Amino acid sequence: MSHYPRRHFLKITSLASVGLALSGATRLAATYDLIILSATPAGIMAAVAAARLGKKSLILERTAYLGGLPANGLGATDIATRGATGGLFLEFVDRIKNYYIDTYGADSQQVKDCSDGYHFEPSVATKIFQDFIKEHPAIEVLTLRQFNFEPENLSIRNNRIESIRVINRTTQKPETYSGTFFIDASYEGDLIAAAGVPFFLGREGKSQYNEVGAGRVYKYWAGPEGEGSTYQEDNAIESYNYRLCLTNNPANRVTIQKPAHYNRDEFVSLIEDVKTGRHTGVQMQKLTPAQIDENEKRVAAGQSPQVPGMPQGIARLTNMVKLPNQKTDANNQHLAFLSTDLPEENWPYPTSGWQWRDQFAQRLREYTEGLFYFAQNDSELPEWFRKQCSEWGWAKDEYADNGYFPRQLYVREGRRMKGKYIFKAQDAQAVGSSGRPPLHSDSVTASHYALDSHAVRKREAGRVHLDGFLSYPSQVYTVPFRVMVPDAPIENLLCPVAASATHIGFSTLRMEPCWMALGQAAGTAAALTGSASVHKLSIKALQESLLKQKAILVYSPGIDVHAKDFASKQLASLK
Repeated sequence: MSHYPRRHFLKITSLASVGLALSGATRLAATYDLIILSATPAGIMAAVAAARLGKKSLILERTAYLGGLPANGLGATDIATRGATGGLFLEFVDRIKNYYIDTYGADSQQVKDCSDGYHFEPSVATKIFQDFIKEHPAIEVLTLRQFNFEPENLSIRNNRIESIRVINRTTQKPETYSGTFFIDASYEGDLIAAAGVPFFLGREGKSQYNEVGAGRVYKYWAGPEGEGSTYQEDNAIESYNYRLCLTNNPANRVTIQKPAHYNRDEFVSLIEDVKTGRHTGVQMQKLTPAQIDENEKRVAAGQSPQVPGMPQGIARLTNMVKLPNQKTDANNQHLAFLSTDLPEENWPYPTSGWQWRDQFAQRLREYTEGLFYFAQNDSELPEWFRKQCSEWGWAKDEYADNGYFPRQLYVREGRRMKGKYIFKAQDAQAVGSSGRPPLHSDSVTASHYALDSHAVRKREAGRVHLDGFLSYPSQVYTVPFRVMVPDAPIENLLCPVAASATHIGFSTLRMEPCWMALGQAAGTAAALTGSASVHKLSIKALQESLLKQKAILVYSPGIDVHAKDFASKQLASLK
């Protein structure tokens, strides 16, 4: 293992020697076939898949809610080729569409805006996930259960996790739960850390795997790499934000208030950007002196500058995708130097305890509220811009118990487990004359999204964009089962979310459709493994079970999961 940089992973020498006593804990009698950390979409789908195979699951969720990011603003599904990912993810999409049809009518605007179920309101995603749970009595969900990733909170004997200890956040007392199999479905990768599984942090350099976009890179959006790109490895973590649910419907709009800890100085660079039209897109390379002069005249006359590719109005702050009922999924604006991401400050997050994480989450919330308050109210901004921004506010029928603000921040990347296979950029890009990425014989799902990373550093003078904010094209690819299997002797643990990948490889795996599919595969694998070792699981048996569940292991246009020869064609394609 010497070829892996030491900074990238942590490990313990022997899992077999660890048999930790959980002294002082309230020990509960129930034993589960499967214990899942976090009620993310991956965790929920793991439980559903196991339940449909007759297994009893327990999901331990730290918050009072379930559903992860889709229930917290990520309503514009990130998938580049619809139909590439099937199984429970496609069932989720179909349920979304049917909800809007049943509620508003097949010809309604809401059905049109749900985009065949791929676009949805946070509250609707929550309902659909709750429905999945209610339909399966074998699934138990305990909320407000906090797992701290210190090793003493797991009991491990003979390379098997036997039990997990969590803190009941209501009573502040410890509770212990025993299980046959365990799945880490957390965005942070806390369970693998406690179990001593090696993991990666930061960015690999280009010299390690020769990946496109690896290391330190400054890149025009939709354009070439710029000056300052060194491609060197570092410990940087891509930025987090909140996926915001905004509306310009006055009947459902809540005015954005000035946060308690407002720091105007954080946002003043936006003034010059708005007045000049400057952005990070490739179009800035072609801006002529004559255009610059003309824009100075327009600004002096109280008008908006005209710069090719420049987002208009509030879109300078956030990239918005339309959702049903006049709402949006508002993400960070990739054409902006200043938006809802907060680079650099999140670097400690993956390996920090929950007290630090909660403080950062509050800091990011107030930063986000402050950004919108500044844009709507600061007198140094042009009046036309403030007016455009003031048309928008929080949707008052979402997150009403949290000040209309998402309850969970977008952890794009935490720990990345070192598994039996490390997914890299090349696994998502076409090779040779085939026109497609490498086929993995142990594929458990197909998926497709660009190699897409957000910034790791704040604005730097003279740079064309923020460090690490980049996107490169990919093709529909296959995801091997091995990315979920720890590169450690532990026998009853899988990790579908903090999966095994480089920073660039992870930048495409980290989309919820892929995570749902990996969760389904993990739950299926747990059900098939039982008390045996997951390292000895029959891949053929796993794939055959997934195909019965209409999962897509390898994609081809026009694929029909209901065709009689669907399964046989899938297996033949992987050979």
